[in-house]
Amino acid sequence: MARLNVRKTYKLYINGEFPRTESGRSYAVMSKGGELLANASRGSRKDLRNAVQAARKAQGGWGGKTAYNRGQILYRIAEVCEARAAELIDELRRAGATAADAKREVEQVVDRWVYYAGWSDKYPQVFSSVNPVAGPYYNFTIPEPTGVVGVVAPETPSLLGLVSRIAPAIVGGNVVVAITSESKPLPAITLAECFETSDVPPGVINLISGLKSELVPWLAAHMDVNAIDTTGVIAEAVAKVQQTAAENVKRVVHFDGASIGWNDARLSQSPYAIFDFQELKTVWHPMGM
Repeated sequence: MARLNVRKTYKLYINGEFPRTESGRSYAVMSKGGELLANASRGSRKDLRNAVQAARKAQGGWGGKTAYNRGQILYRIAEVCEARAAELIDELRRAGATAADAKREVEQVVDRWVYYAGWSDKYPQVFSSVNPVAGPYYNFTIPEPTGVVGVVAPETPSLLGLVSRIAPAIVGGNVVVAITSESKPLPAITLAECFETSDVPPGVINLISGLKSELVPWLAAHMDVNAIDTTGVIAEAVAKVQQTAAENVKRVVHFDGASIGWNDARLSQSPYAIFDFQELKTVWHPMGM
């Protein structure tokens, strides 16, 4: 008797779980050749709200972990991604990448997690300072996480682009609500399965698939999102997102990976990507006698 292949069900990833969208909607994800690959969940405003609530609840615990512990977890994500490399490569190939390009992208995904894991206990030393003051005081400036970060992933590279924006945000103690690539969301949902087995606490990373035209305005307007990464927002819509985000003084970060080059590690990864999602706190302390 012939063995039947079980089709994978692609869901959202919210609070460490894989729920279906509350709206019950889905949309067709097509291959480069026009073949139906799967029906992905078409996330809604309510799904986005649930993800933000889960992220806010997780932020205190995640930001309160030691830098070393956060680095360990990012390194564990890299290990699991490497163990599931064949599956991730297959997802990228089905989405239209060549075998060589898919293999290279997954290798870079693993390297990117390792890179930011290594910065977990180093970026505070780079961006902190002891400030000269005219008085018997010590004056320290130290970075702290911004809080809940909304990430709009680029359409391509769908996997490497997503990881390149999530990793620097979470290593600095932030939590993330990310909108996946609209045309190629399937690798991101498989990546979420890696998060689920990598000691990532529930709510630290949340992934919503769907139509960006529906989801991005709500992410930009949400009053409990502290920063938004517009890397995957089309150029014509960036100004509108910035205007909406300004209504609650939300920080807006944009990385032009298409021009700089996602595949060039020297340009597409940097400790400054961590710093983009940090607030600077200055503390005064009297000198001892």
